[in-house]
Amino acid sequence: MRVAYLGPAGTHSEEALRASAPPNLEEIAYPTIYDAVMAVQDGTVDTAIVPIENALEGSVGVTLDTLVLDAKNVRIAAEVVHPIHHCAIAASELSLSEVERVVSHPQATAQCARFLREHMPHAEHVSAPSTADAVQSVCESADELTVALGSRLAAKLYDCHIVAENIEDHPDNETRFVWLARANAVREPGADAKTSVVFWGGGDESPGWLVDLLSELSTRGVNLTRIESRPRRTGLGHYMFFADLEGAAGTPPVSEALDALAGHVDELRVLGSYGLPLWLN
Repeated sequence: MRVAYLGPAGTHSEEALRASAPPNLEEIAYPTIYDAVMAVQDGTVDTAIVPIENALEGSVGVTLDTLVLDAKNVRIAAEVVHPIHHCAIAASELSLSEVERVVSHPQATAQCARFLREHMPHAEHVSAPSTADAVQSVCESADELTVALGSRLAAKLYDCHIVAENIEDHPDNETRFVWLARANAVREPGADAKTSVVFWGGGDESPGWLVDLLSELSTRGVNLTRIESRPRRTGLGHYMFFADLEGAAGTPPVSEALDALAGHVDELRVLGSYGLPLWLN
């Protein structure tokens, strides 16, 4: 089985993959999360593991947007929560007070914002496609005053020096990763399933529209564990709503609640019903 992940080698996505993957997988690194998701859509790979939500920075917008707007035949098949620990990594030994430049993925930079303000307040911040790409580029360059934010795995893979470790702003920093598969390849979830959906109206909803809609869940005893909005990219004020529900989409009372929701919205899609990967249950 071929699995896509955000590369290059040494990303937190690869760490999550290694921590939750079944045996005998062929790992295929992709330069962006979008490319990893679309590899499943196109059938280039069988599955992918991508981040969808971080404890400090919230949802990963590119994952949500790609699932809704471009990868309509892809579903969430499973989820894993993986602890995220960042290191400041340099090509050689370096004092934090000497650092002039910090390179990393924007999510990693944001998750370490307080540490960076306190220890490298004047350093320039440079964006990279992934944490591992940042580590690789810094360690292969001749710039001795630049650090990358990345994983201990990346530092080991690229033979770099760890200047500081566990620099994330909160010790309980975690990211929820989802395993993706094509819709026709997803298995039925286990007993402790959750369901992720996205829905939107036509843009002319009444003031109480969302409250009325969510009451279809509460009156049926369906627990809503997460909801957020994102722009639909069709104009200002037009939103799509992402929600997580306890229970499987094909089983009452969730199935009944979804049928009722469909009567209030222009579009309702189930992004997946899932739990832990079946090989970890």
